[in-house]
Amino acid sequence: MSARLTGDESALWQAAARVLDANWTGTATVPSPGLYPHQWSWDSAFVAMGLARHRRDRAERELASLFAGQWSDGLVPHIVFNGDLARHAYFPGPELWHSDRQAGAPNAVRTSGIVHPPLHAVAALRLHECAPDAEASRAFLTRLYPLLAAQQRYLACARDLDGSGLVAICHPWESGLDNSPAWDRPLGALELPPRAYAPARLPRALPTGEDYDRYVWLVTLLREAGYAPGYLRDEHPFAVQDPLVNATCVAAAHALAEIAEIIGADPVPHRERAARVHDALLARLWDGETGCFRARDLRAGRPIPVVTLATFGPLLDPELPVPIVRNLVDLLLSARFAGAAGYPVPTCDIQAPAFDRSGYWRGPTWVNTNWLIWHGSLAHGLTVVADLLYGSTLRLVRQSGFREYFDPFDGTGRGSHDYSWSAALVLDLLAARREPRAA
Repeated sequence: MSARLTGDESALWQAAARVLDANWTGTATVPSPGLYPHQWSWDSAFVAMGLARHRRDRAERELASLFAGQWSDGLVPHIVFNGDLARHAYFPGPELWHSDRQAGAPNAVRTSGIVHPPLHAVAALRLHECAPDAEASRAFLTRLYPLLAAQQRYLACARDLDGSGLVAICHPWESGLDNSPAWDRPLGALELPPRAYAPARLPRALPTGEDYDRYVWLVTLLREAGYAPGYLRDEHPFAVQDPLVNATCVAAAHALAEIAEIIGADPVPHRERAARVHDALLARLWDGETGCFRARDLRAGRPIPVVTLATFGPLLDPELPVPIVRNLVDLLLSARFAGAAGYPVPTCDIQAPAFDRSGYWRGPTWVNTNWLIWHGSLAHGLTVVADLLYGSTLRLVRQSGFREYFDPFDGTGRGSHDYSWSAALVLDLLAARREPRAA
């Protein structure tokens, strides 16, 4: 692919490929060797899409390694731990989750007990779209398909807590946007017991103090309840329906329908699932008065007021009505988001009191969320938005490298260096630009 790029693009391609090569462990790609030394779920979905352009064999191993951690009920954990690392190489490690004590958890590896946004079917389909050998790719999809279908069944059954069709997250980490201001209100309503764990030394950029106490306490509750669906539905104090998470469910269901057709399986259940979540997104999370999607706190029974980047997640739904798409584009390009940021898209409404330009998921720009909006924009023919995100994302990495996240105003890189999904998605952007059919 690099041979068909311009000189500047080819140099960027080679730099991104070097990051992925350096972060490869032999079975998976770590997000960042120093700070994040294990395998994360939606990171691997993003990484696989980049590896499909660079080392397809590794892309397949990436997904296979992640799904080796799948539980018997279909849960795909948000972390699969590397058992060769020292016990305290990362907090919270396997000793907090105790997957080895849970019925249905895998025996060969230790994992967390919560999920991540289910982008893996989208990644698997993207691998097939750019495969040089269609038959070999179809064989891989045939092996992966039942695992992807089981992942969707788990979410549809265990995480539809109110029967609406929407998936609920039971921990902020499940959103992928770990410390988003959207979680401030439901987290603030929790009554914490005295601290029952030894605080870890955490990087300064990550949430610390009382926030982290709440995160760990929620894990403790989940673990002690055996991660049981009945407990999640009836007792667990944190339950939120997030528009981005549910949009990834819609996108995954559509991707699974396409995969089913490719391998000769029945696509109808996946189309029905996509339609159910689509209808529930519009009925329950769309706020017509303000023209945006809002997360809904199930325990408080009300929408969450702060508007974050998650409001644009439903652009991943190809059936999103045109008037709603227009509202989202207006908001995206306004002074609340891209209109006031030199390096869009900030992860929180710039005008919100909770906005923090350097606060992890509370304001900075991330390559993966830019990619999600870019990908959704293409599906709706929003070429102006897609071009804006393509150009601004490449400008970020040219200026500051493959950083974990970036200041939305001056493009300064923050967090980890040589971050895997930043490199991987740059490869996908560059390749898709040269191969429009793959976009």
